[in-house]
Amino acid sequence: HVAYGLIGLKTHCKVTLIVRRERDGIRRYVHLSSGNYNSATARLYTDIGFMTHDEVMADDASDLFNFLTGYSRQEEFRKFLVAPVSIRPRILEMIQRETALGPKGRIIIKCNSLVDGEMIRNLYMASQAGVKIDLIIRGICGLRPGVEGVSENIQVMSIVGRFLEHSRIYYFYNDGAPALYMGSADLMPRNLDRRVEVLFPIEDEAMQRHVVEDILAVCL
Repeated sequence: HVAYGLIGLKTHCKVTLIVRRERDGIRRYVHLSSGNYNSATARLYTDIGFMTHDEVMADDASDLFNFLTGYSRQEEFRKFLVAPVSIRPRILEMIQRETALGPKGRIIIKCNSLVDGEMIRNLYMASQAGVKIDLIIRGICGLRPGVEGVSENIQVMSIVGRFLEHSRIYYFYNDGAPALYMGSADLMPRNLDRRVEVLFPIEDEAMQRHVVEDILAVCL
C-alpha cells in the first residue's frame, strides 16, 4: 500500500512502527533513525537509530502514520517533535531557556546544515548571554562564530572523514536536567517548515550519557 503523503510536504522522517501479537497481548515497537532505510547509504553514512516499546512513543508513531496517510490532522504529539508543527517552536524554546541560564547554559548541536535565520539569531543571543555553544555542522553553516560582541562563545566545526556524517543530535543542558533529541531534521527552513520531520527524545540517563560522552565528546 503506497501512501502519497501530504501535499506540499516532503516526508523526510525515518520511522518504523511494528505491531506484534505476543502471548500477553498486542505490543508495539518503534524504530526511529537519522538515516534512510537504504542498504547503500547505510554503508557510507554515520547515523543513529533508536528502538523502543515505550507506549507514549508508540502512540506518537501511530498518530504520525495516521497524519501521513490522511486519517488525522494531528497538531500535537506527546514526546515527538514533528515538523512543520512543533520542531521550530520547541528548539527555539530550548535555546531561549539556555539563554536565560547565561554562563551556566550549554548547547551542543550536530546536524548537516545550519542556515535558518531565526535559529541563527537566537544562537547569537544565547552566546551574548554567555552560553557555551558547540556546533558540529557537516555542510553549510550560515552562522559566523567568534565575532566580538556577537558570537565569542560559539565554536563551529565540521568533521570530514571516511564516512559521511549524517546524524542529528540536539543537546541542551537545561540546568542539570538535560534535554536531548535526535532524528532527521536539520536547521534549515525547508526541514523546519516544508517537510515532515521527527526529532525524538532520549530520556534514559544512561543513554544520555552514552550520547554525550561517547558520541558528542568524541566528535568535539
